[in-house]
Amino acid sequence: MTIVENQTITVTGGVDTHLDFHVAAAVDSNGGVLGVETFHTTAAGYRRLVAWLAGFGAIGLIGVEGTGSYGAGVTRHLTDKGIRVVEVDRPNRQARHRAGKTDAIDAIAAARAALSGTATGTPKTRTGNIEAIRVLTIARRSAANEWIAVVSQIRHVTFTAPDDIRARFLDMSPITLVRTTAALKPRRSDPDLVRFTTLSTLRELGRRALFLREQKMRLNTQMRPLIRDVAPSLLEINGVGFDVAAKLLIAAGDNPHRIRSEAAWAHLCGVAPIPASSGKIQRHRLNRGGNRQANSALYRIVLTRMSSDERTKTYVAKRTAEGKTIGEIARILKRYVAREVYPHLPSTID
Repeated sequence: MTIVENQTITVTGGVDTHLDFHVAAAVDSNGGVLGVETFHTTAAGYRRLVAWLAGFGAIGLIGVEGTGSYGAGVTRHLTDKGIRVVEVDRPNRQARHRAGKTDAIDAIAAARAALSGTATGTPKTRTGNIEAIRVLTIARRSAANEWIAVVSQIRHVTFTAPDDIRARFLDMSPITLVRTTAALKPRRSDPDLVRFTTLSTLRELGRRALFLREQKMRLNTQMRPLIRDVAPSLLEINGVGFDVAAKLLIAAGDNPHRIRSEAAWAHLCGVAPIPASSGKIQRHRLNRGGNRQANSALYRIVLTRMSSDERTKTYVAKRTAEGKTIGEIARILKRYVAREVYPHLPSTID
């Protein structure tokens, strides 16, 4: 009997990712299962995972679920080892209904999706300036959301406060309201307990809002130079500010080869119409997929241009006369803007 050495076998791996552990599967070139094993989400666990897969033969490709969340660590480790990784979407509902759902089944499905070419997405490397922008954006977005929530709380407290307090803070702008309440000095000797606690509460909320505003400004100071360094020409496009640029850059990622064409970029942003033809009916439908943050960034550019750009105003008037709604026109313009933005992305310049 001929003994076939392991190194003559090309192994394709699949990883179903979780918070504390990952389930890995190995399949051969025909999709046959060679083994399934569980590994901890630590550096040592990642090393054992690679060694385990290599025990079956030469590792050709690994499909990983959730490369942007639970699978970020293992993806980074595999990429550093020079192993090709593709991003795998979760199995479709019909397949899960037929085959059931376990971590092992999902890992095997990930491996077979990578082997068959169903999964071809290149994961983000998350090792450059754009990853730093993404991390800063998380804190900045939460600070902005909390600012809105705190200002709303201040206004609600003043609306229900005693009449003299209500009149004092009526019709103030948000920043004036915050600064005024933060500077309050309620007196403990005040015989009216409700008045004292109301003013104390307003002072604490005002100070919290000021802290959030200062935090947001500090994050802007860190983030904006990174955006200028990564894509200076992007900021020169009409309608693109730092917030919009950050969303577009985060969607693109640090990889110079990840987005292969302008059409792929449009599809990533969810602005490429999807074919929906059948029989004699030839049509396209709205793409509700893609990166929704990038989609919203393109929409903000369109809204800005609709109100300030003469060329866009002329186009809107022309399309409106043809009977199209503002929503339909905005969707068309988002596709045009995506085409304009694409050459200014760092991943298309390198």
